[in-house]
Amino acid sequence: MARAVSSRAKVGYTVAAWIVALLIFFPILYTIITSLKSEQEAIAGFDLIPSFTLESFRAVQTQNDYWKPFTNSVILSLGSTLLALIVAIPAAWAMAFSPTKRTKDILMWMLSTKMMPAVAVLVPIYLIFLRTGLMDTRIGLTVMLMLINLPIVVWMLYTYFREIPGEILEAARMDGATLRDEIVHVLTPMAVPGIASTLLLNVILAWNEAFWTIQLTTTNAAPLSAFIASFSSPQGLFWAKLSAASVLAIAPILILGWFSQKQLVRGLTFGAVK
Repeated sequence: MARAVSSRAKVGYTVAAWIVALLIFFPILYTIITSLKSEQEAIAGFDLIPSFTLESFRAVQTQNDYWKPFTNSVILSLGSTLLALIVAIPAAWAMAFSPTKRTKDILMWMLSTKMMPAVAVLVPIYLIFLRTGLMDTRIGLTVMLMLINLPIVVWMLYTYFREIPGEILEAARMDGATLRDEIVHVLTPMAVPGIASTLLLNVILAWNEAFWTIQLTTTNAAPLSAFIASFSSPQGLFWAKLSAASVLAIAPILILGWFSQKQLVRGLTFGAVK
């Protein structure tokens, strides 16, 4: 009897999981369907059967150069991620293996900065970028994306490093390892799954960032998020073209997520079982 109840519960959980997954995926599916419609069909109303026309994709390519914002997105995402790792790995090492009474307070303070509305600091950040010549530059936006995602990167790496036995690092010190050797040749290789998952998550966050990329760029450093926003005009929203631009923007990161999902899951569960 207990086995039958357990079996029914497993089926129920599976059905519930599929329902939740479909609800989450439906907006993406409907965006893809809308992108395959003509502008008249997209405005007409809700319809899950498109005419399968590539008119909107051709119009998007004609109106704007897709490859320039795509290149900017790649450079900004990878650049901000590598820069964040360079800063976060030593910081997480110090907090994990040389903690102080204020370590938890510092971590909580770092995380609390993510709860602050971005618009609250828009004016000072805008003025800083304007006066330093960083407005609409890849360097400025790379640093900005690094800073806004740095708290999450430090938190994740701190969690992974905490699972590594400190005795291993002590043994490396006894063998004459310097601080640099300890971090580069001992700690980093052991935390590769965690670092890889952190890298992937940060790339996704940087790729999807819209608020700061729209506010701090115009043309030169504009990534795909700004590319999508360019299809909202005073004349109104062109739903088919907007959907086509969205599909072109999210397709690379969806493909990356699909092929790296095993590594991402492995990293997120790193250290869960000792």
